[in-house]
Amino acid sequence: MTSFLDLAKARFSSRQFTLKPVEREKLEKILEAGKVAPTAKNQQPQRIYVVQSEEGLKKLNRLTRCIYGATTVLMIAYDETRAWQNPLEEGVHSGEVDVSIVATHMMMEAADLGLGSCWVGWFPPRETAREFNLPDTVHPVLLLPIGYTSEEFRPSPTHTQYREDKDIVEFI
Repeated sequence: MTSFLDLAKARFSSRQFTLKPVEREKLEKILEAGKVAPTAKNQQPQRIYVVQSEEGLKKLNRLTRCIYGATTVLMIAYDETRAWQNPLEEGVHSGEVDVSIVATHMMMEAADLGLGSCWVGWFPPRETAREFNLPDTVHPVLLLPIGYTSEEFRPSPTHTQYREDKDIVEFI
């Protein structure tokens, strides 16, 4: 069994996928990983839209160039009516943080299953919500193309370059 840290180090953003579809069993495990992810007060505001239809993929390809040929894209959003509201400061809620945790769980489960993924923030969220007729209270945060990474694709040369602990960690 691979350790979590080994998996985290080995995983990289896949930006070129084969046309081989993601098997239903693997997709269900990825979605389950998102379901069991922690959210603020377990409110579970995430809304996960599985885009696999030709029409849906065409829409996404019109909205962003960052689908990379994937045949499965998870559009990960939050419902503002379900997000935990911070009682100490008006307008501060957990929506984006919660879906980031959810997406990370799904991304790591995909890697554990031998699939590639890429966290995509380079898309127009409001226009995407309109194109897919999402409710007004649902806000897309990221796209997660998932699939089999093309054999020709290589991780970015900077993938294994990490900042020094002293630059990112401070004990106070």
